[in-house]
Amino acid sequence: MPTSRDSLSEEAVVATLRAAGCVFAEDEARLLISSARDRPELADMVRRRASGLPLEHVLGWVEFAGTRIVVEPGVFVPRRRTEFLVQQAALVAPQGRRPVVVVDMCCGSGAIGVVLASMLGGVDLHAVDIDPVAVRCARRNVEPLGGHVYQGDLDAPLPTALLGRVDLLVANAPYVPSEALGLLPPEARVYEPRVALNGGADGLDVVRRVVAAAARWLAPSGHVLFETSERQAPIAAGVVAGHGLTPTVATSEELGATVMIGSR
Repeated sequence: MPTSRDSLSEEAVVATLRAAGCVFAEDEARLLISSARDRPELADMVRRRASGLPLEHVLGWVEFAGTRIVVEPGVFVPRRRTEFLVQQAALVAPQGRRPVVVVDMCCGSGAIGVVLASMLGGVDLHAVDIDPVAVRCARRNVEPLGGHVYQGDLDAPLPTALLGRVDLLVANAPYVPSEALGLLPPEARVYEPRVALNGGADGLDVVRRVVAAAARWLAPSGHVLFETSERQAPIAAGVVAGHGLTPTVATSEELGATVMIGSR
C-alpha cells in the first residue's frame, strides 16, 4: 500500500479495499478508520483486510443482535442469520422464573449465550466449545457476565449438577456438508476453523450428537434449538423426534434462517 500522507484518507482506503474485492468498501473503510488508534495501526488494519482477513478479525469485534462481541483470529464469526436462533430461544424461554439455565454448545465466541443473557436477564449461563482458541475468546465475552466457559467435546465438560436442569440448550453446530466446504466464501474457508464448519456427509453429524446430549440435560419443559438449512430440516426433525422431543421448524425469509426447536 502507498505510504504517502494521503494514502490513509478515507477515499484512499476505500480504493484499496475495493481493489481487493471488498463489496462494502465504503462501510468497511469507515469502520477501520474509526477503530484505529493511529495511522500506523490503520495502515496495518487496511493491509490485513486487503489481504483477505475477515473484517471482524481485523476489528477484533462484531456486532451481533445489537451487542458488540469480541472475536479473535481463528474464531468463527457469528452470522446475522443466527440472530433468528437467539430470537426463537427467547420466545420459548420459561416465563416468570429466574435464573433460566442456558447452555451454549459449540459456542465459538459465546455470542448466542451473551445476547440471550442480555435479553432474558437472570441467566445461569454455561458455554462450551472443543476449540481452545474459541474457548479463550468466549471467556472474554461470557465471564464478565458471570457465566462459565468449558473446553471439551460437546457436553463432556459440563458439570453433572446441570443434568435435568437445562431450560435452553442452544447450538450453532456446524451443518455444512463436507463436500460443500469448498464452495464457502474464502473468508470462511481460509480463516475460520474447519471444526466450526464441517457437519459431515449430510451436514448433520454434530447436530445428531447435540440432540442426543440435549435429551440427557434438558429440564422437563426444556428446549434444544439449533440452526440448520431448509433442505436439512426434515431429516433434523426426525433426529429430534427420535430422541423423544417434539420438533418445530421456524424460518425467517428476511434473514434466510432455519431453526429447529426440540421441546420436551
